[in-house]
Amino acid sequence: MNSAKPIASLSLDLDNKWSYMKTHGDSGWETFPTYLETVVPRSLAFFKEQDLAITYFIVGQDAALEKNREALAQIPAAGHEIGNHSFNHEPWLHLYSKEQLTEEFDKAEAAIESATGRQPIGFRGPGFSLSATVEEVLAERGYKYDCSKFPTYIGPLARAYYFLRSPKMSQEEREKRKKLFGTFGDGFVTLKAHELNVNGRKLMEIPVTTFPGVKTPIHFSYLLYLACFSETSAWLYFNAALRFCKLAGVEPSMLLHPLDFLDGGDARELEFFPAMNMDHKKKIELLNEFVGRLTRDFETVKLGEHAEIAGKRSRPLTSTDPAAVQ
Repeated sequence: MNSAKPIASLSLDLDNKWSYMKTHGDSGWETFPTYLETVVPRSLAFFKEQDLAITYFIVGQDAALEKNREALAQIPAAGHEIGNHSFNHEPWLHLYSKEQLTEEFDKAEAAIESATGRQPIGFRGPGFSLSATVEEVLAERGYKYDCSKFPTYIGPLARAYYFLRSPKMSQEEREKRKKLFGTFGDGFVTLKAHELNVNGRKLMEIPVTTFPGVKTPIHFSYLLYLACFSETSAWLYFNAALRFCKLAGVEPSMLLHPLDFLDGGDARELEFFPAMNMDHKKKIELLNEFVGRLTRDFETVKLGEHAEIAGKRSRPLTSTDPAAVQ
C-alpha cells in the first residue's frame, strides 16, 4: 500500500438466517435455514463495483453444511479475506470454558478451511462476545487479530430494545444473553487498534469503530436505520463521525451485516430487525454512497492488512493497561 490517506478497514459478519432466529429464541433455527445463496452474490457484486476487497467473518456451522459451500467458495475466489465468526454463533461465547472454546475453534477452523481453502487468522465473536479466556485461546492458536470489542455505552439500551422485540424468549435464554451488545463499561475501551500481550503472546485488537467521544454506533446497519427516518440526518451523522475519527487519529474499522443487503421480502422471519422495511435496492444505493464516502477519505483495506500496519507501531498492552481505555 502506498497512499497518503489514513487507513480504514471494512468487514462483513456473515450471520445467517438461522443464527439470528436462534439468538432471537425462534423455533425452526435447528434446520439451519439460509439466505447465503442470495446475500453472498449480492454483496460480492457490490464490492466488485466498489473495487474493494474486505474481510468476511464466516460461521463454522454454515461452512460445515453442503448447501452453503458453493456460496462460501465464491468469497475467497473474489479476493476477500476469511475470518472466523465461531462455530455455533452463540453470543454467550464469553461463558464458555477453555475446553469448550478449544472444541469450538477446532470445529470452526476445520469447517471454514474445508469450505473456503483458507485458514482464518482473525476472529470476531458473535454479538461482540469476548473474554480473557477467548483472547488466551486466540493467542495460543496463532491468531493475528481479534475484532470483537464494540466500544459503546449504549449496549444495554440495544439489548433492552432487542428483548422488547423478543417476547417469546424465556428467562433462561435472556440470562445467557445478558451481555449481548456489551456493557456500559465497554464504552471506555479505546477506539484505536492496539496490541495485547496475552501471556507473552501478541494479539492485535481492532475494535469496531464508534463515534469518537460519545461512542454511539456508526456501523452501516445503524446508518441504514437512521436513514429510514431521515437520509439527511444519517449523512450528517456519518460525515461528522468520519471527521472526528480523523481529528482523534482513529483509523475506522467499519462493519457490515447481511441484512444490509436484504429486505423483509428476502427473509420474512427477520422482519423485526431495524431497516428491514427498506427495499434492498435502496439499501445498496445508500451503501454505495456511504462506502464511497469512506474510501474517498481513507485507504480501505482488509482487517489482516489493518492489523499488520497497526502492529508495526504498537507497543503490547495488557487488558488492564490504562492505555487500553480512553
